[in-house]
Amino acid sequence: MATFKHINTTTPEEAKSILSQYKGKAKVIAGGTDLFGQIKDKIRTECPEVLVNIKTIDGLDYIKEQKGILKIGALTRVEDIAKNKKVREGYPVLAEAAQNVASPHIREMGTLGGNICQSVRCWYYWVESNRFDCIRKGGKICNAFLGDNRYHSIFGSVRIDNTPCTSACPGNVKIPDYFSKLREGKLDEAAGILMERNPIPAITGRVCPHPCEADCNRGSYDEPVSVNAVERYVGSHILDNTAKLYKSLSPDTGKKIAVIGSGPAGLSAAYYLRKAGNKVTIFDRAEEAGGMLRYGIPAYRLPKDIVRKQVQALKDMGIEFKLKTEIGKGTTLSKLKSKYDIVFMATGAWSQPKLNIEGYEKAEFGIDFLERVNAGKKVKPGKKVVVIGGGNVAVDVAVSALRLGSEDVTMVCLEKREEMPAIPADVEDAIKEGVKVMPSWGPSKVVVKNGKITGLEMIQCTSVFDKNGRFAPRYDECTLKKLSADNIIMAIGQRPELDYIDLPLKIERGWTIVKEDTQATSDKNIYAGGDMTGGVPTVIRSIATGRKAAEAINKYLKVARPASIDSRELGRTPQTFNVDYFSKTSRAEISELSVKKRKIDIEDRTGISLKEVKAEATRCFNCGCVAVNNSDIAPALIALNAKVKTTSRTIAAEDFFSAGKDCTTICGDDEIVTEVQVPQPARGTSTKFMKFALRKSIDYPIINCAAAIENEKGKVKSARICLNAVYNIPLRLKPVEKLITGKRIDEQLAEKAGEEAVKNNYALSANKYKVNIARALVKRTILACKDGI
Repeated sequence: MATFKHINTTTPEEAKSILSQYKGKAKVIAGGTDLFGQIKDKIRTECPEVLVNIKTIDGLDYIKEQKGILKIGALTRVEDIAKNKKVREGYPVLAEAAQNVASPHIREMGTLGGNICQSVRCWYYWVESNRFDCIRKGGKICNAFLGDNRYHSIFGSVRIDNTPCTSACPGNVKIPDYFSKLREGKLDEAAGILMERNPIPAITGRVCPHPCEADCNRGSYDEPVSVNAVERYVGSHILDNTAKLYKSLSPDTGKKIAVIGSGPAGLSAAYYLRKAGNKVTIFDRAEEAGGMLRYGIPAYRLPKDIVRKQVQALKDMGIEFKLKTEIGKGTTLSKLKSKYDIVFMATGAWSQPKLNIEGYEKAEFGIDFLERVNAGKKVKPGKKVVVIGGGNVAVDVAVSALRLGSEDVTMVCLEKREEMPAIPADVEDAIKEGVKVMPSWGPSKVVVKNGKITGLEMIQCTSVFDKNGRFAPRYDECTLKKLSADNIIMAIGQRPELDYIDLPLKIERGWTIVKEDTQATSDKNIYAGGDMTGGVPTVIRSIATGRKAAEAINKYLKVARPASIDSRELGRTPQTFNVDYFSKTSRAEISELSVKKRKIDIEDRTGISLKEVKAEATRCFNCGCVAVNNSDIAPALIALNAKVKTTSRTIAAEDFFSAGKDCTTICGDDEIVTEVQVPQPARGTSTKFMKFALRKSIDYPIINCAAAIENEKGKVKSARICLNAVYNIPLRLKPVEKLITGKRIDEQLAEKAGEEAVKNNYALSANKYKVNIARALVKRTILACKDGI
């Protein structure tokens, strides 16, 4: 068993202080049977360093009434609540719930605070050593989705943390959230959620390497969800509705921001800065805006009209573009700083790193090659072309050369085939078109004769990275090879051009150094993002750095951030999904032009249809937790409109419960429940608690229900009804309350109330029986309240 420090405390303040000191590495115990069991059986991935015993605190085990409020100390035994005369006579639903908590032995030990703060009761959670990779313990998926779910939620899942797809996305796009809106047919709302993290999805839907799909939990079941294809469709919808979806939601702030560079990082930052109400001006040296999007990515992957439409949408928001303006020539960085409140630099990486081999200066630079092609200039790459590099740029260069008339194109790269950084599917496509790939070879000499390239000498690469994963290639000096060629194009990476920086910013090894959480440079009024700050050079990563910088700039300038279109709350909001998720299905695939029809200036791929988008959205598991809250006391407290007092605040019982990786309430790591406060029910109020369990000696309900119904002249004046063990948190049935209010309770009304209670259920493969139990329990509880009036 793991070792830990045990501290007995004498006051709630002392306990809170210790918990604060250990910052999440300490846990409260008031008996500790759950926690000790978890530690002994290695249920938790990490053992707490300190156990803070609050059972030793005097004065937290009381039941008293003050000014019409019943107050119960958190350490009051459940058995004492069940037997207390005041509770039984004035608050019978609470006494009934306490009586039903467990066998006499459990009630003798259990406390009020322990019951409402109890650990999650899911079998997968309690299996030792995280053998089932439980999402509550940091795993990727709730195993009850596809496994034993007899006792789990019938009202959907709850988001515990970012889903695997969102975590894998460099932009942290809330993929399941906008997929939920697509399932509901709310395309504009889906677009709004997507744009919260990615303002140019029509572009990323075409060029993103979509790491989200590799981490999709559906992939281990049948096939991953086609996130990229859906993103492309939603992105196209956004571009078709720019007047509605691209607009500033905030009044002008009076702040001015200069953005240098109109690539993905610059466009992203400009969007979020303008959305907050700032005046934004983008400077770029090129004739057209878009940076690498316009000049670095081939038109067959990203049509230039898409880039132009995207730029126009930002212009229509009020973002100003000053093109053919190179900073450092006329206008300097220091001058921009003096004229604008903030400067954001996003000038990309357009410079070629030098390769120390003979004849290197005769080779062509890959980005220069692509820039000339995308600018519409006539380019003749040569009959036999060798492209050096194994990344996405190298693939683009190789395919472009082939489509421009080269008869023989070979890619040479240091990495093994499976190590190549390029998107694997793109490499496969290039091979289908005729590009040859020679992995595990490095250039040793560019062969030049009479001033012209005639070939490339190569040396075999035995390894690219050292044991720590750092770039440190090793070669077999005895294994050489020669390729004939009339052109060699280097696509071995890019470096930023930083000569325009005339301020003392921190720069290391040619990269601009920024703070990871804000993108701020060493100058508090200058921020930077995109490829010039290093990292993996992808469009979505650059977008993320632009958004992160914009959020930090808005905070620094103290301007209001735009409100989120959809307020999603971890641990509480139901996550809907397709209840037929367990039917195996194939993913939607984007259609492609045949190899013979592919050209340099026509897009290779076409999008999917709206019908396919909706079908794909239903394939999403909307990954969350489907465990249930098992407290018997909780629904009674919610029915009675009680409040929970902690060492930090007083919370309505209805808002107290939540679902997290290691918690079932909204209490913070240093927050302790001290008291429950229950208002006296209004005159004419009848209450009832009912429970369905497998055996009376076991306290875990299959379902329980509590109700408090106020009667006036034979009709329902008000009602509070709560179901539990049907969802991650106790579920107040507001639609049912609305249905019965103003009506006389009878068999027919109670029947309708039961139907209303389960109308929007998301029963899983093995727990559909719980729907019938819930329906019947709600009906019986309401009728019991009628009998008590």
